[in-house]
Amino acid sequence: MSASESVLTGLPPLVSPHTRVLILGSFPGVASLRAQQYYGHPQNQFWRLLSALWPAYPLPAAHDYAARCDWVLARGLGIWDVYAVCEREGSLDTSIRNARLNDFAALHARLPRLAGLAHNGGESFARARQVRASMGLAADAPVASLRLPSTSPANASWSFARKCEAWGEAFRRWDLL
Repeated sequence: MSASESVLTGLPPLVSPHTRVLILGSFPGVASLRAQQYYGHPQNQFWRLLSALWPAYPLPAAHDYAARCDWVLARGLGIWDVYAVCEREGSLDTSIRNARLNDFAALHARLPRLAGLAHNGGESFARARQVRASMGLAADAPVASLRLPSTSPANASWSFARKCEAWGEAFRRWDLL
């Protein structure tokens, strides 16, 4: 570990017994860790994207994170990350070192209605098999794992409209829209 890297601990899962789709990032960025909020960087398109997918349900204001959490849970979503702890300088996934997976076995026991794992970006999806295995999910289990385009500001190669289209297609598959 370099002098500028440190051991970081992620955020607790945001789930309920009604969670049908678990959105999995890789690990919270610096702004999210500082705020102790998922997708806390103002340039991250996560909240804007969800708001675009459910225009009939107004997204609570950014300053009311608790209401946003309730809003997400009411839509059947949960949020967590694949890594519990890691070493990293900055916020880029490419800087993650010595990462340890979250306890997905324990979480899975709390999610009786789970139908899907939505991986928010490539680093998260690269761990899809490990996540599934730790949950005890066989390859043919009815819980689908999908790679979605990252909502991170670092993913500038996808337009917002294209991201909405991909996320919307996945959510329709799980009957969330």
